Amino acid sequence: MLLAMDVGNTNIVLGVYEGKKLRADFRIATNLRGMADDYGILITNLLEKQNLKPEGIKDIVICSVVPPLMKSLEDMSKKYFKLRPMIVGVNISPKIKILYDNPEEVGSDRIVNAFAASLLYECPVIIVDFGTATTFDVISKDGDYLGGAITPGIGISLEALFQRAAKLPRINIVKPKRVIGKNTVESMQSGVVFGYVEQVDGIVRRIKEELSSEAYVVATGGLAEMIAQESKTIKEVNLNLTLEGLRMTYEKRK
Repeated sequence: MLLAMDVGNTNIVLGVYEGKKLRADFRIATNLRGMADDYGILITNLLEKQNLKPEGIKDIVICSVVPPLMKSLEDMSKKYFKLRPMIVGVNISPKIKILYDNPEEVGSDRIVNAFAASLLYECPVIIVDFGTATTFDVISKDGDYLGGAITPGIGISLEALFQRAAKLPRINIVKPKRVIGKNTVESMQSGVVFGYVEQVDGIVRRIKEELSSEAYVVATGGLAEMIAQESKTIKEVNLNLTLEGLRMTYEKRK
């Protein structure tokens, strides 16, 4: 079995593949202070709760946007799984042409998403990934990575309101029933959720104008389903896009 790990600033998403079948997936909080043993004990316990034996893991593939965690995750892989992990961008790379001014600037998660989308969907494709940051990635009709856009994530925006506006509370991200909020919490939820819907649709429309063509729009990430319900441009939600990209990258590594 293959253990795929998508390491983000807020969460780490893990998937266990047996061939092309996703046997189990988990989402855990990213802990910058986590040591190899912290992650090793947590991940092996999660596997065992799904009746998956840790010794059944034969390979590990990781993409990460959190460099300080990589030493702990590499040590964890060696200690608990007796494996040297394949790290996207270090000893394994997706086979996709990156038409960015400096390809090394592109986060490994964005490259993996683009690679997966280029194989799963008819190009051109626009990927909207709702993570700590919201990223827009564009794949050309020829399957090349063109670039995209990056905006602050929904959580970051809400936290900024709480930190910088003395009378505004910290709230949960919930889709409100109406745009016109009847209290402070509803008003904040309305502004953030519906504001993000319009931001997504507006950026997607501008990307399509630059492409001078239609493009299939796929959303992924923790809040993708909520935003997609209101969006006029998102055509599909694929919450496992990054995990699928990691599996595909692993399979096509040679």
